[in-house]
Amino acid sequence: MTDDFQRPVLTPPDGQKKVLLHSCCAPCSGEVMEAMTASGIDYTIFFYNPNIHPKEEYLLRKEENIRFAEKHDVPFVDADYDTTNWFKRAKGMEWEPERGARCTMCFDMRFERTALYAHENGFPVITSSLGISRWKNMTQINDCGERAAAHYPGIAYWTFNWRKGGGAARMIDISKREHFYQQEYCGCVYSLRDTNAHRVSQGREEIRIGELYYGDAQ
Repeated sequence: MTDDFQRPVLTPPDGQKKVLLHSCCAPCSGEVMEAMTASGIDYTIFFYNPNIHPKEEYLLRKEENIRFAEKHDVPFVDADYDTTNWFKRAKGMEWEPERGARCTMCFDMRFERTALYAHENGFPVITSSLGISRWKNMTQINDCGERAAAHYPGIAYWTFNWRKGGGAARMIDISKREHFYQQEYCGCVYSLRDTNAHRVSQGREEIRIGELYYGDAQ
């Protein structure tokens, strides 16, 4: 990240200044958090990711996010690890491809919970760090976010493209600077299964949870 970079001032929908940020992990949310902080936006982290498996991986991602939130004095809401409900919703979608129907279900589930919390706690805008990842379908994420927000009058989903203007590159820079844990698959047990199968087919070792951090020698 260049020292002379000047962040543009961001404006949430309807000029609001209070945002509930659904965060999937510290690497994805780091750039989003710093961008909103620079724009004077009052935001709170909402961590609800019942898809992440196994629990060891879930705790690693959550604890990294808590560490970064505390560094920036940002409120952090630790929601339930509702795995039973997630697996119930995923039934029948076990072999769906990445970015398919299972991912739509997963985004819907997480954003519905985010929108409910926003409704109950006076947040007029919700958004998510999920869209900053180049591995995700931005349209799919935004559709799920807008659908969840539409359940509650007065709540909007902010569809800002966090990748643009160098956001995706700054995400990596921040992750290296903070030495964040570097997850190697999307999060769910099916993503882990498919990623490991691909790695083995390429003659690589399976993922070893908790060992890789940004900035380490690869």
